[in-house]
Amino acid sequence: MAAAFILTATIFLAQVIGGLVSGSLALLSDAMHMLSDSTGLLIALVAILIGRRAATPRATYGYRRVEVLAALVNAAVVSAVSVWIVIRAVGRIGGHESIDTGVMLVVAVVGLVANVISALILIRRQHESLNMRGAYLHVLSDLVGSVAVIIAGLIIQFTGWLAADTIASLFIAALVLPRALRLLADSLSVLMNRTPQNIDAREVEAALLSLPGVTAVHDLHIWSTDGTKPLATCHLVVKDMNISGCGILDAAQARLQDFEIGHSTIQIEQDGHVHHEDVC
Repeated sequence: MAAAFILTATIFLAQVIGGLVSGSLALLSDAMHMLSDSTGLLIALVAILIGRRAATPRATYGYRRVEVLAALVNAAVVSAVSVWIVIRAVGRIGGHESIDTGVMLVVAVVGLVANVISALILIRRQHESLNMRGAYLHVLSDLVGSVAVIIAGLIIQFTGWLAADTIASLFIAALVLPRALRLLADSLSVLMNRTPQNIDAREVEAALLSLPGVTAVHDLHIWSTDGTKPLATCHLVVKDMNISGCGILDAAQARLQDFEIGHSTIQIEQDGHVHHEDVC
């Protein structure tokens, strides 16, 4: 993550200078992505360091949710930058700005190499958390952006068709914005303690209800603190507390493992106890 940040920040400075010198909106658009990526990678790096802190009596779940907040910020920034690119690109339609394709191509190629290196560093870690996924999204968007800038530069150099620069800018935004919005939605879902998308709470309830001796299931909650590892709590109503023991508890936790729920808190009770508690 630190290596990707250093590479991205360096290329951002090069692209800003190159974009201003060459007059390329596509290059400046890619530079804005680099700016958001540099900031995003820094936020993600800080979030990882904070997220590794152990749980405390004041923070019993630990600090892994900080990484979700970082992913939310990253997604929001990328979305905003993409909208800015679209606005700028539409404003340039019909214009006749001069573009120095030599500078544009050199900076774009250097950016492409840096993005490829960063992507190779992060690609195997992107599924570890929403935070890492957000960091990889940043780098991937820049990689594609660099390719688009190179193609636009070559078209302008050999054909003189300046609209290629505007089209490249719109292409970058169209490719990145849906991914950013998806990450934004996923981050909000985690922060709202919603059931992970790959788990159907009704199927989990039915699976627990099918256990021998279980007559009812209530207060079932399934959520995730970091967007990757699901947690669950529930109450199981049993026929006879004397024969339930750890047998039903072990069976219930084993059944939850089928849904990749490795950590669960289960309360075993008899019928009628529900009237003495607040069900939520």
